[in-house]
Amino acid sequence: EMAAAPKTDFSNLVRGLTRIDTGAEFSLSHLDPGSEGVILEVDGESPETLRLRDLGLVRGTRIRSVKRAPLGDPVVYDLRGYRLCLRRSETDRVLVQPV
Repeated sequence: EMAAAPKTDFSNLVRGLTRIDTGAEFSLSHLDPGSEGVILEVDGESPETLRLRDLGLVRGTRIRSVKRAPLGDPVVYDLRGYRLCLRRSETDRVLVQPV
């Protein structure tokens, strides 16, 4: 009779898991005009990041890139029924998945 293998406790690993990595994720700053995505997370706890969350950039929100300024920054986004203009320094904190 074989001895049973010791049980391994993976609870610490699972506790930190917040999403599944599909490989098709990128920062909002890389969403091309006319393209849509779903917000997966907004990284950090800085006052700027908290302000983005207050403006509606939260997990599960659909967002569309509308147009980019001539020099590439800022960009106008459509979300939750309104338009929002954000700089690259702000959108680099937002992880999206294309839809």
